[in-house]
Amino acid sequence: MEKLHKRKVPKVYKNKKLNNANFGRYNLNDYQTLLLLISKLGKTNADGTYKQDSELEREHLITAKEFHDAFGVAIDSCYRVLKNAGKKLMETSITLEKPELFVTQQINVCSKVEYQHKEGAIKIKLTDDILPYLAQVKKKFVLYNLKEVANFGSLYSTRLYELIQEFKDTGWLVKSVVQLREVFAVGKKFPLYANFKAKTFAHAIEEINSQYPTMKLRFEEIKEGRKVVSIDFRFTPSTIIEQYNPVTRQIVSVTSKPKQVQPKRSKKDDDNTPPTVHPDQQELPLSQESSGQKILKNVGKTLTKFGVKAVPEVQEALDKRKDTSVKETLKAVTKGSINADKRRIADIAKLAKILMDTMGISALEAYEIAEKKVKLT
Repeated sequence: MEKLHKRKVPKVYKNKKLNNANFGRYNLNDYQTLLLLISKLGKTNADGTYKQDSELEREHLITAKEFHDAFGVAIDSCYRVLKNAGKKLMETSITLEKPELFVTQQINVCSKVEYQHKEGAIKIKLTDDILPYLAQVKKKFVLYNLKEVANFGSLYSTRLYELIQEFKDTGWLVKSVVQLREVFAVGKKFPLYANFKAKTFAHAIEEINSQYPTMKLRFEEIKEGRKVVSIDFRFTPSTIIEQYNPVTRQIVSVTSKPKQVQPKRSKKDDDNTPPTVHPDQQELPLSQESSGQKILKNVGKTLTKFGVKAVPEVQEALDKRKDTSVKETLKAVTKGSINADKRRIADIAKLAKILMDTMGISALEAYEIAEKKVKLT
């Protein structure tokens, strides 16, 4: 029997219903801010007993340095990230399902956000509605150390890892595709199952396994006829170890989880290097190109590739780096005197527009798919 030493390690405690909630428009940075906020709650009393929601502190300060230390984001960007997250937490409600009561709830996380510009910090006041889902109730909450998800570059990886924590000692987890779409909060994105799988849980599994290789996370598709309806996730179960808790003076069961492998960094890297972020979850730096600018560049490359001179409208947009919609850009491409490739490029434009309207995908995704479907020779 091992002795349990008291450590001040930031932990995330969440009710299982909150763990399965739909967090709407949250991106990775927004969700990381929420997790850091949750980890700052005082969960236990001096005698080791769990605090009730009425005993939890409502207001908490998060500094740029704390965010940097927790997630490795460049310190110069942290306050901007926190400000954006504060706005998102105020504006976006989360959706919780209570199937046993045939009830769906929408609640807000915070009621007030204070931006402290001089200190580079935000102060968040939690709502009374969210606190019951943050108080610990035995066998009804999920617990893990914040550092376990700190290096994930995708919100989908973090959310899938959290789902696994509910069943960490079983070695398996089954979720319907409908449930996964809710947990990942994809909305109308990725209407095709193949795209949804590739962009969300398949990518998440790859990232989780890269950091927890002994977990051996994998999945099997459950079908009804030819349609995939559920996903059966399998992984190495965690083991339970009995340890002595000097605070409560009791023997407690502690979960021994798979060992985490830290991402490798080159000698040139420093502590300000953030983890690689999945494109669908990345917080865009001020200098990063928008999808409209990317589509312009791709159009220009396609025209050049086939010896087609860019028409004035496209060339002007490329030169000025304007954010032009795909519809306007591709319409401009088909204008003017373009050689025999004009019809094929027009077909790309037409198909891209159809893909955007019917699938709800971005301009960049639509153009890339259309370009592959319409063979240019």
